[in-house]
Formats: sequence, structure tokens, C-alpha cells
Amino acid sequence: MNMNIFKKEEKKVEYLELVYDLVFVYLIGRENAILHHFGNGFIEPGAFVTFLVSTLAVIQIWTFTTFYINLYGRNGARDHVFLLVNMYLIYFMGESTRNDWQAYQTQYHIAWGLIVLNVGLQYLLELRNHETDVWNRDLIRRMAVNLAVEAVFIFLAAVPNRTTGVLFSVIAILSGMILTLITRRSSGGGLVDFAHLSERAMLYVVFTFGEMIIAIAAYFRGDGRFHGGTIYVSLMTFLVVVGLFLSYEVIYDHLIDREGDHAGMRYMLIHIFIIFAMNCITVSFEIMGEERIAAAPKIMMITISIAAYFLSLFLLRGHFRPHCAPDRPFLIRMGLLTVGFVIAMIILRNNVYANLLVSVLYVFGVALLLCMMRAVREDRKRKSECGCSDMSH
Repeated sequence: MNMNIFKKEEKKVEYLELVYDLVFVYLIGRENAILHHFGNGFIEPGAFVTFLVSTLAVIQIWTFTTFYINLYGRNGARDHVFLLVNMYLIYFMGESTRNDWQAYQTQYHIAWGLIVLNVGLQYLLELRNHETDVWNRDLIRRMAVNLAVEAVFIFLAAVPNRTTGVLFSVIAILSGMILTLITRRSSGGGLVDFAHLSERAMLYVVFTFGEMIIAIAAYFRGDGRFHGGTIYVSLMTFLVVVGLFLSYEVIYDHLIDREGDHAGMRYMLIHIFIIFAMNCITVSFEIMGEERIAAAPKIMMITISIAAYFLSLFLLRGHFRPHCAPDRPFLIRMGLLTVGFVIAMIILRNNVYANLLVSVLYVFGVALLLCMMRAVREDRKRKSECGCSDMSH
């Protein structure tokens, strides 16, 4: 079958989508604030669980909405109404995102469940536009069922009980991920505009970096006099952010095959973990100067968060351009660099200045390896193309 019949015009990121993203900037701040509750030198376990669940839930909402718009969005009146309704409901989730989450458990999950049903209803309404299109009708029905199943678990989590609330929340998130991946693999219709999807994911990463930039602003505060410690810490944290940004930039601008025929959902799911790791790095910066938290948990959090960020980035290699796929020597160098980073952070765990320097060296080391890999791949591609050109003559 000629799959060209499914091809659509290249989709542009609409103004409406950018406005919709603004409410998620608000939610990122609310989620990160949860981890500012400490006990006995550590982040409270309950606060971390709330942070984990709420962060994944919010990113998943954004992913489901973006995926629907990519497939069937027309920037019409219906899209405006449904997105604005979701924005309104997200405010209830944001106000419920707090340390005493259990007291707001019902409000949080009812709003979350209604948002998921809202997206599912959009799929059902889309059915009438595909009366003779078997492929898309199958995909639409599957996605609507998936969202309905997740909504059931979410509403079960609305029952006021901390244990069942967390349990059903986790089941809801996992069921949404697994069912959607299965659907995308088993359905043949609804080709994704991957260029649009990858651009939307990049924009989410950008405003997550924005929250990180706000977080490190605290290290620039002083009393108007020169302090070597303030200069050093502010510079090191700024360089860590720059190194993280440069690595994503190289991958997005030069390695990702944005014109490729990718299903897209795996790419979006990986970005859930990229963004989650970025949120954890942001929180790590915020608590680095907290004397109430012991050195070990602070260093452990920033080490794991940075390593998880890069691990998630390299899970995107299945979406790299054919000539840009990382080879074994590159992966070995990356592995050794990461192991060295973790060991150095553990050894120097009681010295914040040294930890920051190690973090800077690591993130720029990764960025340098990526730039070198890109240069080598581009050189090989040019030589290959020149060779083919010479043979043709």
C-alpha cells in the first residue's frame, strides 16, 4: 500500500500551543517547591513520592495533548475550547500540588481525570472526520479507550487515602504509557508529523531550562561586595546549566532526524524522563545551599539527576540520523566518563566546591564528545557523498 496517501502538510507550532505551555511553567514551580520539606537532614520521603507522581502526571498530560494536536489538531474553535478547559483544570492540580497533598487528593485527581477524559473526548469527536478511513478510526478508538482506562484509575485515586491514592496514581501513569506504546505499534494509521512533535518537545525542554535558570539566580545574591565564594558557586552552577543545554542543542539541532518517518510516541515518552531529570537537577540546585540537608543526599541527588539526564538523552539514539548513530568507541568513552563522574562525586561528597567543578567538567566533557562525534559523522558523510559523486562521473 502506498503510505503517501496518509501524508499531511507540515504542521507548524501554533500560538495556541505556546499559550497552553505557559500553565505548565506554573506547574513546574509548584512541583519543585514540594521538595523543600526536610527532616533529619533528608528530603521527606512522602514529599519525594508526591513530587515524583505529580511531575510524571503533568508531563504525561502535556504529552497526550501534544500527540493529539500533532495528529488531528486544526487550530480551530474546538481545539481552543478543549485546551482552555484543560488549562482551567490544571490550575486545580497546581493548587493541590503541595506537601499536605492528602488533604487535596480528591481535588487533584478529579481535575487530572477530567483532563484525561477531555483528551479522550477529542479523539471520539474526531471519528466523524474519518468515516471511511479504517486506519485512523482504529487508532482513534484505541487512544480513546486507553485514556478512559487511565481515567478510571485516576478517579479511584481520588478516594481520600494516601496509600491507595499513590498506588492508583502510579498505575494510572504506567497504564497510560504502556497502552499508548502498544497502540502506536499495532496501529497503521495517523502518520505523525515528527518535525512538529520534536519541536514541541524541544520547547518543553526550553521552558524547563528556564525554571533551572531561575533556580540558580539565588547563587548570584550578595551584599554588594566582592565575595570569591559567591563568584565561584554562581559561575559553576551557570556552567553546569550551559553544559546541559549545549548537549541537548547538539542532539536536537544536528543529530535528531527530524524529517524521518518516526512514530513519535517513544520519543515523547523518553522526553518525560528527560524533563523529570531536569526538574530534579533544578531542585538539586535549590537545596545545594540548604544547611538543614546533609551533604550526602544533596550530592546523591545531583549526581543521579545529571547522569539520568544524559542516559535519557542517549535513549533518543533510535531517532538519530542514519550516519549519526553512536558507535561502540563513543559509548565506551561515555560510559567511562560517567563512571568517573559518579566516583569523583562520591569521593568528594563533603566538598561542595569540588562537586560543582566535577559536575562542570562532566557536562562539558559529554558536550565535547557529542560535538566530536557529530564532526566525525559529518566528515564521513561528506566523503561518502563525494565518493558516490566521483563514481557517477
